[in-house]
Amino acid sequence: MAAMDTLPPRHGSDAPPAGRPATRPWAEPVRVERPAVQTAPIIFSSPHSGRDYPPAFVDQSRLDMATLRRSEDSFVEELFASAPTLGCPLIHAAFPRTWCDANREPWELDPGMFAGPLPAYVNAASPRVGAGLGTIARVVSTGEAIYRRKLTFEEAEARIASCWRPFHVALAGLIKETLQRFGCCLLIDCHSMPSHASPPGRERLPDVVLGDAHGTSCDGSATLRVEEALSRRGLRVRRNEPYAGGYVTRHYGRPREGVHALQIELARRLYMDELRIERSQGFGQLQALLTDVISELAAADWSSLKP
Repeated sequence: MAAMDTLPPRHGSDAPPAGRPATRPWAEPVRVERPAVQTAPIIFSSPHSGRDYPPAFVDQSRLDMATLRRSEDSFVEELFASAPTLGCPLIHAAFPRTWCDANREPWELDPGMFAGPLPAYVNAASPRVGAGLGTIARVVSTGEAIYRRKLTFEEAEARIASCWRPFHVALAGLIKETLQRFGCCLLIDCHSMPSHASPPGRERLPDVVLGDAHGTSCDGSATLRVEEALSRRGLRVRRNEPYAGGYVTRHYGRPREGVHALQIELARRLYMDELRIERSQGFGQLQALLTDVISELAAADWSSLKP
């Protein structure tokens, strides 16, 4: 299990150089809500639902707040808020995805965004960077450019040190604790998907997409159990298309070591007004449904996931 004790290579520069304080607009960039006693080997995470925007970031952006918020998985941590009362930890970011994306490698950066050259260890060629959605995003999810100016690499370093790294330190810690307590861990990484993700002329996306990196990040029995719990409650579920799992799922999902990671994407039309970014009348219904699902999963026997 030693691999779970470490994070991706640090390179010495995911913390600001000595003498330069990190930018910390939040008292708590990461929020970990723990049960009084953890009774199930399940962790819920929401890396994209943060909505505490630094005022200076908003002022310097080309975009208004409503457009910046299009990239959020708005209210997702609220949909899973019952997890701690049912014996499962819930971790979620306070910082917004457009500021720093915790569901990326630490150094997926677009060289075109920066005023100077980037270090050699930066991953500038990933598909996410090409789409403008690296660790520091160039665009919002609808494609509009965020910045009026080029950034410095020092700005990226500060965001990664004050946001990305604390999120993954906390998540890795929860996984280690869960492994030690139960001998296995199921990480459910929670996201939402917009209506515009359905290609024109094709069938509308289902209510839920489960991503297990095509069977490599999570044992098939665990994916099936979650799928059936959702389907029995009337939700239409699909696997891995078009979302097979992001960095969190692929990095932490190591079934041979007893850690299973499953991404869940919920259709935003089920619970929110996507234009106004407001909870809709369906919010309470979906929240109650997911509470039932969490309760069922928390009561299940997961011993088969042990390595």
